[in-house]
Amino acid sequence: MMCSDQNTIQQNLEQIRQQIHAAEQQYARHSNSVQLLAVSKTKPIEALKAAIDAGQTCFGENYVQEGIEKIHYFAQHYTEAKLEWHFIGPIQSNKTRPIAENFDWVHSVDREKVAQRLNDQRPEQARPLQVLIQVNTSGEASKSGTNQDDIFHLAELINALPNLTLRGLMSIPENVSDYPSQLRAFKQLAELNRKLNQRYPQVDTLSMGMSGDMQAAIEAGSTMVRIGTAIFGARDYHK
Repeated sequence: MMCSDQNTIQQNLEQIRQQIHAAEQQYARHSNSVQLLAVSKTKPIEALKAAIDAGQTCFGENYVQEGIEKIHYFAQHYTEAKLEWHFIGPIQSNKTRPIAENFDWVHSVDREKVAQRLNDQRPEQARPLQVLIQVNTSGEASKSGTNQDDIFHLAELINALPNLTLRGLMSIPENVSDYPSQLRAFKQLAELNRKLNQRYPQVDTLSMGMSGDMQAAIEAGSTMVRIGTAIFGARDYHK
């Protein structure tokens, strides 16, 4: 990676952190109540190094094998960095074992079978896997996620599994550009998370908001925004 690319990533991270801080102030949120998750799928090791050098420690990956290769690389070569790895992509049942064995968080649990397999395949010596239920708030057939009627049944199952810790909800809402529509979808998820917290006090995480709708997500109550393009630039899926 050229020095200019590294500088760009560092500048982008600083700008996004400033935007998050400004939104926290604007909407009377506590300072540092919104965590930045850098979505690093398809991005090379050098790009992640630049982000780590700029103080970023939490990374989101969508593809199992690519994510695990990065986890192993940084465990070997960046031993001082205390990194946290989040799996945020759709989960195939036959890919639960490597996810359970390598990641710290999973944002995309949407059915009982996946939750049970993640629990059963989590190594005994590892701390419980931190889990979010992915909700399909828009009802789009092309989107992963459980429907809203099934959230509390799935939450009850996850809460009973010893190797999983239920932390909250995640959503990828319909891609709309107008702010009121973004805000309405996010407030809907925030209300569901509030009800979940009433039953399970450890629920404290609301993963919503990406590069194009981060502001609305923070206004609605997001505690974790998933930002990729605004940090690393457009993705090249042909590499």
